[in-house]
Amino acid sequence: MLELKQLYQGFRDPKTIATIAKKIAGQAELVRRRSPDENIYVMEVCGGHTHTIMKYGIDQLLPPNIEFIHGPGCPVCIMPKERIDHAITLASQPEVILVTLGDMIRVPGSKGSLAQCRASGHDVRAIYDPLDTLQIAIDNPKKQVVFFAIGFETSTPMTAVLIQQVQALGLKNLLFHINHVLVPPAMEAVMADSKVKVNAFIGPAHVSVIQGSELYQFAVDEYNTPVVVSGFEPVDVMESIFRIAKQRANGIAKLDNQYNRAVTPKGNIKAQQLVDRYLCIRSEFRWRGLGPIPNSALRLRDELKHLDAELKFAELLTHDPIEDHKACQCGDILRGLCKPKDCKVFARGCTPDSPMGSCMVSSEGACNAHFRYGGVSNTMPHSLRVNNDE
Repeated sequence: MLELKQLYQGFRDPKTIATIAKKIAGQAELVRRRSPDENIYVMEVCGGHTHTIMKYGIDQLLPPNIEFIHGPGCPVCIMPKERIDHAITLASQPEVILVTLGDMIRVPGSKGSLAQCRASGHDVRAIYDPLDTLQIAIDNPKKQVVFFAIGFETSTPMTAVLIQQVQALGLKNLLFHINHVLVPPAMEAVMADSKVKVNAFIGPAHVSVIQGSELYQFAVDEYNTPVVVSGFEPVDVMESIFRIAKQRANGIAKLDNQYNRAVTPKGNIKAQQLVDRYLCIRSEFRWRGLGPIPNSALRLRDELKHLDAELKFAELLTHDPIEDHKACQCGDILRGLCKPKDCKVFARGCTPDSPMGSCMVSSEGACNAHFRYGGVSNTMPHSLRVNNDE
């Protein structure tokens, strides 16, 4: 335990961070000299990176021509209201137990949230391990259990394992509502938006452990955009920014893997094969803030239709798009068109205790991170909040 603690202290070492900050400033200056009007707009796709950036005040350490743009990498934040309404409708049925991961409970749909549904007397259960759903189904053989599955490529293997166990045990009372989404199509949707200024990506860590760093080669090949897969610690993120700045300074774009202690080019092949056995590409999925994106989500394979809650309860579920509250700017925030603090209801009508939009619900949401840390870290030593003019 002591060695592990020392390891993490190394990834948060102020002197190391300060050294990397100076190197970043040097590369940023090269970019400025070559092209005074050129800024480096880095989208961190993963909400975990947003959390690190805000918590440790990393954005305060960068030169003015490097700016973070918070991406759609929070699976809770991108869940459209109509899908949340599905969960509430299912949970409201007699003799149904709705099971989902913890963060989903408080996300507002058009009919309220699952937390409110539970408060009204319906059986909604939050779990952190999908396999806990098995025991719930076994303990309640006369009830219909529905697992509302969410997450990016990171969590799909656990859903696949759950499906595998359901088949092995012959459980008849466990259905699935699949809402797993994929990172590459979302990145493509961002790059295809002419309003978005992104010209570099910090690639997700956990997704890359499963799918491999090669997943993002398309961004380099098709959009000439640097991608650096990064770990979650402050030193990881700072080193990734340095690598991006160096690429921009040299006028090149390539795929780089900073997180090579956990990520390989091909990823976890066995996990990928397990997912492919039970899930396949959904032709279209509507992302909150980004709209419909083709081939951007997963569904159960046709031979598993008997496990599909969307089919069994089809007459109760509507797929008509439901837009966010007009005052909420989550959509623009997820596309990098504005910052959380630009939203008129941020920290006023919308807070983590009473969220109006999905970006305020999850700890990985951009609005939640800005609310909690305010853009200036309380954990980063003051001496590291360097003057970018130096």
